[in-house]
Amino acid sequence: MTEHFKVLNDEEYKSLTDAISLITLLIAGADGDIEKEELDWATKIANIRSYALPERLNEFYKDVGADFTERLEHYTHVTSSAVTVRMTEINEKLSKLNPILAKLPQELGATLYNSYTSFAKHVAKSSGGFLGFFAVGPEEEKWISLPMLTPIEMPEEEEEA
Repeated sequence: MTEHFKVLNDEEYKSLTDAISLITLLIAGADGDIEKEELDWATKIANIRSYALPERLNEFYKDVGADFTERLEHYTHVTSSAVTVRMTEINEKLSKLNPILAKLPQELGATLYNSYTSFAKHVAKSSGGFLGFFAVGPEEEKWISLPMLTPIEMPEEEEEA
């Protein structure tokens, strides 16, 4: 756990890192068909983010990448294969992140929240469509904004006198 996340205990931090696997399953499975391309792309994005995001999230994504495939497989096995039930289960798990995100400094919480929604969009666009157009189906569109999470806004800069 990086210094930026020290306000959390280990279980809370693990919940935040596991969210990437849950978001992958939520978006990839929204249409009832979890495609290999979506899972492969999610793995690549998680790894890229370990060095291509604001520094305060690099270590976070290194932690995500350390066991991403295993966590994804775990959640694939412990969530229902019935689409509606699976979506409800994941929705409930992700909604439990709200009090954890609220513990973080506002700027970090906003950056992580934006990272989650961006990640969801990348997974949604990873398959389907024609030449990348219309790749996000209506089922995925419903979830890519991660409606179970309370949006966190970047703090406004203090006005200079």
